[in-house]
Amino acid sequence: MQLLVVTGLSGAGKSTCLRALEDLGYYCVDNLPVPMLPALVEIKTSDHGPRRLAIGVDARANEHLHAFASVREQLLAAGHSIEVLFLEAPDAVVVRRFSETRRRHPMSELGELGMAIRIERERLRELRALADSVIDTENLSSRQLRQLVRDRYATHGGVLHLVLMSFGFKNGLPSEADLVFDARFLHNPFDVPELRARGGFDDAVRDFVLEQDDAKQLLERIESWLRFQVPRTISEGRSYLTVALGCTGGQHRSVALTEALHQRLSATSVASPAPVLAVRHRDLAQALADTAHLS
Repeated sequence: MQLLVVTGLSGAGKSTCLRALEDLGYYCVDNLPVPMLPALVEIKTSDHGPRRLAIGVDARANEHLHAFASVREQLLAAGHSIEVLFLEAPDAVVVRRFSETRRRHPMSELGELGMAIRIERERLRELRALADSVIDTENLSSRQLRQLVRDRYATHGGVLHLVLMSFGFKNGLPSEADLVFDARFLHNPFDVPELRARGGFDDAVRDFVLEQDDAKQLLERIESWLRFQVPRTISEGRSYLTVALGCTGGQHRSVALTEALHQRLSATSVASPAPVLAVRHRDLAQALADTAHLS
């Protein structure tokens, strides 16, 4: 049985994550008391339903949270796989989200909103330390979080989902990235007036970026590294790997490089079984809109 425990702060996106997992065929249960996990796994192991479970765990079950480490070891010893995904966001972001939706924080009886968030964060501290993945959703919309979940968990065991992502450093690092490469040292098409308003898909922009010797070397080094790491990531049993290439705004250099890397990796498989490739351009649409506004 493949068990994914989704936990983290209220307002960080756990419900969105669980709904996306349910769409992917997971059997989902929210707010299950930790001591009941082995019983649920035993029941689902004996029936003919989905072999992948997603369980939402939050701080409301405070008296049971301390049992999670021992329950986790019990399930691993029984031969099940278990992954802990922890979702978080800065306090100010959580406050804003609850204010916008006018939802009541599940721990508001313990004090005003700011205090409830601090207490919840403290209660989840040990669980966060056991997390296999921690994702800060501060800069993720609901749609982007659902896409992230699909990128990571749409494939079944033994198949790696390799996500290539462009982004702009000025908008922050992608919290879901496993590897980050910096392309800001390359000459920037933004400094060329006739290229400024175009994106990395444009032929002239692509040529401007990829004809630079440093760009060619960068692509070769990234490809070489992925051909080394991807087979080892598969053998580790992971189902996702996110590779992020960044430039200043996420409009020109990172987009052209990400597309070129995708073409290279698609030409010959980097591992067996071949990973499923996906391409995301996180900041391209906003960068194009901002540049058009400046023009």
